[in-house]
Amino acid sequence: MSYMQQQLDEEKVFKDPVHRYIHVRDRIIWDLIGTKEFQRLRRVRQLGTTFLTFHGAEHSRFSHSLGVYEIVRRIVEIFQNRPHWDDEERILCLTAALLHDVGHGPYSHSFEKVFRLDHEEFTRAIILGDTEVNEVLKRVDDDFPQKVSEVIAKTYANKLVVSMISSQIDADRMDYLLRDAYFTGVSYGQFDIERILRVMRPQEDQVVIKQSGMHAVEDYIMSRYQMYWQVYFHPVTRSAEVILSKILHRAKSLFEEGYTFKLEPVHFISLFKEKVELDDYIKLDEGIIQYYFQAWQEEDDPILSDLCERFLNRRLFKYMEFNPNVQMEDWHQLYTYFIKAGIDPDYYLIVDSSSDLPYDFYRPGEEEERLPIHLLTKKGEYRELSRESTVVEAISGKKRTDHKLYYPADLIEQIDDQDLKRKISEILDI
Repeated sequence: MSYMQQQLDEEKVFKDPVHRYIHVRDRIIWDLIGTKEFQRLRRVRQLGTTFLTFHGAEHSRFSHSLGVYEIVRRIVEIFQNRPHWDDEERILCLTAALLHDVGHGPYSHSFEKVFRLDHEEFTRAIILGDTEVNEVLKRVDDDFPQKVSEVIAKTYANKLVVSMISSQIDADRMDYLLRDAYFTGVSYGQFDIERILRVMRPQEDQVVIKQSGMHAVEDYIMSRYQMYWQVYFHPVTRSAEVILSKILHRAKSLFEEGYTFKLEPVHFISLFKEKVELDDYIKLDEGIIQYYFQAWQEEDDPILSDLCERFLNRRLFKYMEFNPNVQMEDWHQLYTYFIKAGIDPDYYLIVDSSSDLPYDFYRPGEEEERLPIHLLTKKGEYRELSRESTVVEAISGKKRTDHKLYYPADLIEQIDDQDLKRKISEILDI
């Protein structure tokens, strides 16, 4: 029996608060879960700094990755013996689902912005490189790691396989919405995943939804919309992200200036030099990062020390609504006032913007071409979702953007020059 077909002597299960049980029968899946690169995901939170806003949001990318695998496992069972489905792709779908986030770093999105990294590139590097994950995948055959990498890169020839893991209604989104809603304690991320899975059908180039399941999909789209604005873009979470990114910028800047750290930042050096080797990247997790932040509180540089203390002890920046198209003059004025007050505006006066497009139809030629969700009628015809659903049509193609200005209220309160303090407070309306 080939390695790809090998089954465990006894099914393994993970008890899961979202899916109740996650079932593992295939030897390759069990072996991949046991690799050090996949186990590292236990030490990377799924929601970055969100735990500082919703204290229950301590769940990991490990649990999310298992959840995505479980949803794809169930989809594959539903697809068996249906037209357009090739069961030879089953193991490829399961492994790509399991490994889709294996390249995420600690506080991944903040890290990516500061150090100009791409977690998908590192995911592919882990799959194709000198790793335990690659060693397991090559037991199928020498070409198998490349196939898994292509699914994650969305370049694999079978677009149906790609759409199961990356589309506007995919296993990744379905798991993170349900999981993140559960651990943040909010109700609006819930939707009827059982119904959606039951009405999914394989077609030549994507998963489609039986028209009878349209209302369950509407619920899913609205859940996603609400989660982005109530959880993912929460202004307090973004305040923590702003401070986190400024810590990393400050540490990098000090390194480039030749500053002598009391604790040499050995885990950061390749990041600071922007020459990140895979071995260095795999060693990074959130425990390592917080260890440095803890140590950097004692650094002689007052900005780095202060920012680390703020992040670790949740002394976050305050914020105000800010329209950069109208209020940039206010920002320039504040920038000048902050310098006069001895507060470095590059680290303590930050405009942060968030935007989301909850659902979009196909727009040829755009940088990111979004494959729309199609409904399958009883006559076997396709109907694009927003053409049939007035609920989805109402938000389709509408990009919403939110801008906030973040500042340290406590430092402003300590300004001795009362006239300067008054001018700053008037603009910030504090």
